[in-house]
Amino acid sequence: MLWWCVGNYRVRFFASFLLPILLATAIVSRPPVLHPALARLEHNTVLPASRSEISDQARAVETTQPQLKLATKQAQQATPDAPKEVAQQTSEAPAIGTQNLPPGTATQQSQQATSAAAEGAAGTSLYTVNKGESVESIARRYLSQTSFMTEGELASAIRLANGGNLGKSLHAGQQVIIPGVESAPIVEQPVLIPKNLEVRGIYLTGWTAGSEKGLELIRQWREGGGNTVVFDAKDFDGLVNVPFSHPLVPNQPHVLIHNLPKFARFLHGLGLHAIARIALFRDEFLLTQHPELAVRSRSSGRPWRENGKLVWTDPSRPEVQEYNLALARMVAKSGVDEIQFDYVRFPAEGDQRDAKFVFESAHPDWERSDVISDFLARVYKELHPLGVLVSLDVFGVMAWQRQVDLDHTGQDIPAMAQYCDVLSPMIYPSHFFGMDGYRTPGDAPEHFIGESMDRFREITAETGVVLRPWLQAFAWRTPSYSPAYVRIQVSVAKNKGGIGFLFWNARNDYTKVFPAMAEMRSKPGQFFRGDHVRTGATQSPAKEPASRQPS
Repeated sequence: MLWWCVGNYRVRFFASFLLPILLATAIVSRPPVLHPALARLEHNTVLPASRSEISDQARAVETTQPQLKLATKQAQQATPDAPKEVAQQTSEAPAIGTQNLPPGTATQQSQQATSAAAEGAAGTSLYTVNKGESVESIARRYLSQTSFMTEGELASAIRLANGGNLGKSLHAGQQVIIPGVESAPIVEQPVLIPKNLEVRGIYLTGWTAGSEKGLELIRQWREGGGNTVVFDAKDFDGLVNVPFSHPLVPNQPHVLIHNLPKFARFLHGLGLHAIARIALFRDEFLLTQHPELAVRSRSSGRPWRENGKLVWTDPSRPEVQEYNLALARMVAKSGVDEIQFDYVRFPAEGDQRDAKFVFESAHPDWERSDVISDFLARVYKELHPLGVLVSLDVFGVMAWQRQVDLDHTGQDIPAMAQYCDVLSPMIYPSHFFGMDGYRTPGDAPEHFIGESMDRFREITAETGVVLRPWLQAFAWRTPSYSPAYVRIQVSVAKNKGGIGFLFWNARNDYTKVFPAMAEMRSKPGQFFRGDHVRTGATQSPAKEPASRQPS
């Protein structure tokens, strides 16, 4: 009996005193175990394209990022357009800590141990949830510091990294693993290509380019035979879609592509030529901040309006030019391959006689075309040394060289061609209304594509500029628009001296273009050469800007 009591006392002593000590020692001394999902994710950072493996990378995108499969399914159901009032969302990631826990508690000690383990794993961080936060809000805050392209992709990856156990709502103090964290800010360089590369591109709005649906569209375009994407860095109403701070507008309210070097790296990883489009002097947003930069009315002295709309900055104002040039410099240093300028002109509509510009007093002997050429000379001189190509979008009707068009727009095509690598005339057949006797010009692509290319080729023959036309990818005023219509445009443009092509659809709807591309790819050489973007390619020698003095 006495032995049993002593023995029972020993058991109880062991259970109540020694066992907790032994278990605690075992837990503390056990090496941290990396979550299996996290182990898969930490090596999935998207890297810049190898100089010789571009074609392989396009096929490897889905296999190198398995966590994106869910996001891809979601992207297929997204819509391409969204209201302009989308608010800018902060990209500042919160600090990792346990300040919301009582000091010295077992929970805090456990979190600190887990934090050390997680931070020791490359490409991950551990975040302590605050009250009211969700997986989506955390993804929004961390997105710019990770390798993921969209909030949806990162949110899906966060759930996967945490074992799929995160519900719709999180509780304060909960710790969440954040995968794909970049160890340093992304630095991307332009991929040098010859200016006469046969470009096959589509246009994307900033909203589309920064969305999951847009990323899927980009992948589909690459798989469908495209090699180029044009995206809005600054769109036609002046809203800037990339992070950009300038004294005139310190905080841009419409950032949709939160990390431009990362977006450029994504395009390069697919073997795509990255073109950033900047709409220049039509800038309604800038005028809401600085109406003094508008074209002035001679009759009233107030800001001049084009058909009732206050949308045109004065292209000859130094402040306006410097604002756009500063944006172009920043974009060029972010890893894109080409800067494309649109709205490189003066307003063409409205009461032209009432429009007053600064250059008329500063340079009374200049014409509007001199202002444009002088600005482009500075732009080309500053941007080309940064390793990017410079291209210009111009009205298709300018090929006819009518004096009234030149007087209004200032687009002197032979002069502008001296200060760019590529000229992209917008030769949409439907836009030639009232021209050459055609009642429905949209249904005459052979005539207007062919005539435009012949004329542009003739007036730029001595400049060495590459002609890469914008082609129509929309049905406006064109009953015959179809995949066959798309093929006709490409064929005629190629046969008339065009090198590559760009498709324009304001809503980014390319449902007719994809079957046309499939048909054209099945006939090698007939519609296009099929050039690929090679990251090892070298750029053709840069043209030295001519020292032209405006007359």
